[in-house]
Parts: sequence; C-alpha cells; structure tokens
Amino acid sequence: MSLIFVGSSDNQSYTHSSRLIEPLLRWLFPHMAQTRIETIHHVIRKCCHLTEYAILATFLWRAVRKPTRRDARPWSWREAAIAVLIVFLYASTDEFHQMFVPTRTPMISDVFIDTSGAVIGMMVLWAIGQWFNWWSNVESGDNPPQRTL
Repeated sequence: MSLIFVGSSDNQSYTHSSRLIEPLLRWLFPHMAQTRIETIHHVIRKCCHLTEYAILATFLWRAVRKPTRRDARPWSWREAAIAVLIVFLYASTDEFHQMFVPTRTPMISDVFIDTSGAVIGMMVLWAIGQWFNWWSNVESGDNPPQRTL
C-alpha cells in the first residue's frame, strides 16, 4: 500500500513511464503515429493499475484468511469480498489523495479499474486453487490428492 501511495504522489508519473514505454514502442514500430503510441502507453498504464491492485487484493485476502500450511478449509467468497472491499476503499482514498497533488487528476474510472483488478485477482486465485485442489470440496466430501507447484 505504501508503494501505491508513493506512486500516486509522484508529480511526473506519466512522464516517467513515457520515458521507457514510448521510446520502446517507437523502436519496435518506427512508422506508428504518435497518437497511437500515446494510446498504447495509456492502455499499458491502466493494465499496470489493474495488475497492482490484483496483487494487493491477493495479499489482503491472505491477511484476512490467515492460511496455514495444508489448510483444508474450503474457499470462502466472503473472504474474497472483504479483500475486494478493502481494495475499493483504498483505491477511493488514493484518488482522493490525488486531488492534492498538483499534476495528478483523480478519476472515478481509476477506482473502477483498480477494483476490477481486485476482482480479477480473486477470480484468478480461486481458479488456481481449484486447479491445485487447495480448497477442500465440502459438498462432495472428496479431497483428491493435492498438486504441487
């Protein structure tokens, strides 16, 4: 959360990322129009937002669940919802904080992107857990052998 807070305090965050991404795009696609490069840069930045909040949601889920080694508890959507709610609240306060940073623009759409990242993170975590049989199957009562990474 501290990294996100520091990142949202950066007056020149768009400029910093454009120093890396835009020259790379120009090198890869020398004939691409500048407007297209700027659009791709914007999409990459939003995807990074989505990813960082998916990771934050996973960490928050872990803090809420407090898993132990060989945890046999079933998946709880309630725990996932708590993690998503915390991400939503944090994303909202992050945008509120940006109102006080002169070169930043708070946008409600960023809160939705960040919260979507949290939801996607929880869905990916659930899918991985299903694949590796991390959650016990309470309904059927079977616990197949666990796969390891």
